[in-house]
Amino acid sequence: MRILVTNDDGIDSPGLTVLANVAKAAGHDVVVAAPAHQYSGASASLIGHESDGRLELTTGSPPGLVDGVRAFGVRAAPALIVFAASYGAFGKRPDLVLSGVNLGANTGHATLHSGTVGAALSAATQGIPALAASIASADPEHWETAEDVCRVAFDWLVEHSPEGRVLNVNVPDVPPDRLRGLRTARLADFGAVQAAVKERGERWVHMSYEEIDVEYEPGTDAYLLAHGWATSSLLRTPIHDVHKPPPPEFTTEAAEQDVPVVEVSRGQTMSSGSQEPDS
Repeated sequence: MRILVTNDDGIDSPGLTVLANVAKAAGHDVVVAAPAHQYSGASASLIGHESDGRLELTTGSPPGLVDGVRAFGVRAAPALIVFAASYGAFGKRPDLVLSGVNLGANTGHATLHSGTVGAALSAATQGIPALAASIASADPEHWETAEDVCRVAFDWLVEHSPEGRVLNVNVPDVPPDRLRGLRTARLADFGAVQAAVKERGERWVHMSYEEIDVEYEPGTDAYLLAHGWATSSLLRTPIHDVHKPPPPEFTTEAAEQDVPVVEVSRGQTMSSGSQEPDS
């Protein structure tokens, strides 16, 4: 299978190496394409830098990447990288997407804002099964623990290929012999970071972000992670929700007339720049 590895921490992050090595060791064809600089908090944004309509590529590679894995730095948000890859921007369309391993946990409803999770959701909306993996430290010491958990998660993803869903995995930064195991978890109500407005000016607002100390409900991803468990949760891509009462609607006179239908653009074809990735 063709495996695309990406992240939101940038092409130099060692977390990319963890996922690439897991996929390569399983005998798959692996390519790394990650942002040229950090895109944390980008969610599923399609922001990118183009020159003459071409998405710009840069040099760079994560440390310790195994031989035989090509790496591309891309001046774009991770979700855009995955979107472009699904149309062959970096060679053959990937069969699976692995996003991470992110520096810092992606738990609770705050996963909405995660570039790591956003990239995986972008893949799932393109019909590509995806894993989003994170380790609960900004400066991890125990990558081997993350690799052990991600190997299990990767094998599960290959076997089950959940359509329209993302497997979101969080790993505590502890030695392998101190990991309590891997548990399925529901999302916590809160994420790991709280935002606040510190000051307001005439044309500016000063925001602050800090880790919060709250009592998470047992069984949630944040609770289990804090107690030494790695966690796994399935996240769904946006779906139509049949809600009661239903959303509003109305009909105008134009509905009874022969009014031309306005065509909606489905987007432009993207180029991967002057470099030609291998197929």
